[in-house]
Amino acid sequence: MQPLRLGLFSCGLACALPLMSVFASEPSAEYAAVASPDRYGASTAQQILHQGGNAVDAAIATAFTLAVSYPEAGNIGGGGFMIIWFEGEPYYLDYRETAPLAASRDMYLDDDRQVIDNLSLLGHLASGVPGTVMGMWQAHQRFGSLPWADLLQPAIELAEQGFVVPDNLQQYGGSALERYQDKTNFADYFADMSARQLFQQPELAATLRRIAEQGADDFYLGTTAELIVAEMQRGAGLISTEDLARYQAIWREPLIFPWRDYHLITVAPPSSGGIALSQLLSLKQHRQQDFAGVSHNSMQYVHLLAEISKRVFADRADYLGDPAFTQVPQQQLLAPDYLAQRAREINPKAISPTEQVKPGLESPQTTHFSIVDHAGNAVSNTYTLNLDFGSGVVVTGAGFLLNNEMDDFAIKPGVPNAFGVVGGDANAIEPGKRMLSSMTPSLLVQDNKVRLVIGTPGGSTIFTSVFQVINNLYDFGMSLEDAVAAPRFHHQLLPKDQIAIEPYQPLSDDVQQQLTAMGYRLNLQRWSLGDIQAIQRTTDGTAAVADPRGRGVAILIEPAKPAQTGPFVSAAGSTM
Repeated sequence: MQPLRLGLFSCGLACALPLMSVFASEPSAEYAAVASPDRYGASTAQQILHQGGNAVDAAIATAFTLAVSYPEAGNIGGGGFMIIWFEGEPYYLDYRETAPLAASRDMYLDDDRQVIDNLSLLGHLASGVPGTVMGMWQAHQRFGSLPWADLLQPAIELAEQGFVVPDNLQQYGGSALERYQDKTNFADYFADMSARQLFQQPELAATLRRIAEQGADDFYLGTTAELIVAEMQRGAGLISTEDLARYQAIWREPLIFPWRDYHLITVAPPSSGGIALSQLLSLKQHRQQDFAGVSHNSMQYVHLLAEISKRVFADRADYLGDPAFTQVPQQQLLAPDYLAQRAREINPKAISPTEQVKPGLESPQTTHFSIVDHAGNAVSNTYTLNLDFGSGVVVTGAGFLLNNEMDDFAIKPGVPNAFGVVGGDANAIEPGKRMLSSMTPSLLVQDNKVRLVIGTPGGSTIFTSVFQVINNLYDFGMSLEDAVAAPRFHHQLLPKDQIAIEPYQPLSDDVQQQLTAMGYRLNLQRWSLGDIQAIQRTTDGTAAVADPRGRGVAILIEPAKPAQTGPFVSAAGSTM
């Protein structure tokens, strides 16, 4: 697909919705942009920016819209992380879920201390205390410019009037019906969801209306809180009135890591993503001589990135967790001497034995959107229910799904979670603790201007996917569209010597044969590796790309004219 040059015409909402990739050749400051995982989120962001809202306003409205139209991952029953660039300053908002106060370290083990199948994934006991509503509320309290209720109105109308179900959402929904059959109330709410038909959610609309009127108090102290606790009691879950009343999102110091002529601005623990991405970029830079003349996605390129990834995942398993509960050695993990030492361990010619790759110090469903406003403020936001449709539990009377984020704890040291990642004591279950994440919403800033806004879903593949797209952009000189569309792969130390490839764009047959001959085992995933939503701003213009692997939409938005706010377009195509 060739990028569309928006300077040739004024692209309003109707023409923007089908686009996955757009580019403006005019000076970038004139254009705002959004890259969203679906068209409803993109259209909401466009509407809010046209009304004079800033990037944070648009992000809040988009997040609530995706809670309606992207139920497999968009949510008010989950949590996540937001990186913000506002008036030349970086900010980091952690609204990750927390373990209920009644949670315990061994709560998913049987009497023989073996993991009970699916207990941390299905049903009421799998859910942590949701953070999304509080996160959006606190972001609005600090940076919002439009009224809170106005930001929820598009989501309310979409829930009431319905959205057209895409084919791939119907496919996800069908498999979820089988997975949750007779285990949760998922079918009561989603069994009637049919591809290319309107799907209405009246209970969710009523919940969103209460949140619009009462703010976060409704969700954590009011009617919605009562409905959550009643649902927990029905299914022997742990989230209590006290859990909800105590929950707060946290403003943390963002991780700022120098890389070439840029500063990477990203998440610190309790997400592992920022440290991991910083390590990946640095280790590759240390071994740049090994990459000289190595072609993109060749056998040698894949091997070198696998060698780098091994060390990053070894550190992740032992050192990273909620900084309120464990001492995270962030400075040591990112110290130049330590990174140089780790780089020296890489074997460019053979596979490093997995059992010899130790932590170096002594002692797939989420969703992401990226937004830039006309003033250059930016939001990179990743939030999740964990796996598709989370725990499969819908809060009766409130109409939204709850997460299964408790599986992101190390439910038993050394036992892999649903993404095959192992953890240790640093990420063990404790009451009130935030579970470790791989979410990596990130910005690249140069000369105090945002140059790249990027992020993706994908569990443990998140930061390796972001890393590969950055390599594609800045090492191979690809356009943003080509960088996002290029084949991706993943290695995470365990399973031993395994490289995951994707059905969307597998590595070439020759490269697969060479990797197998070298000793790697290739695993073709059932899903694609990530759903990148990215915006790039250069002196040549602005580009916005939604990953062709998903159903996302990218829109560039011309400066709003005083009288032009634009109607919101419903799923049925009528204006509201």
